[in-house]
Amino acid sequence: MNAKKKTVWFEVEEEETINDCLQRLSAAGYSVAGRKEEPVFQEVDGEYVPIRQIIKFKGILIE
Repeated sequence: MNAKKKTVWFEVEEEETINDCLQRLSAAGYSVAGRKEEPVFQEVDGEYVPIRQIIKFKGILIE
């Protein structure tokens, strides 16, 4: 028996568009139920500078 998790977070990869991630989520059998963004910081000269944004989509298993 190959049971999938009911909810999974899909992260937009660095070389991937948001649309690519949503297509991957859909192809895996999930629908979008939420989105969150997290900043990534790097220390430059003693200060933390944002370098990119991590975007994640919450997928709910389609039954």
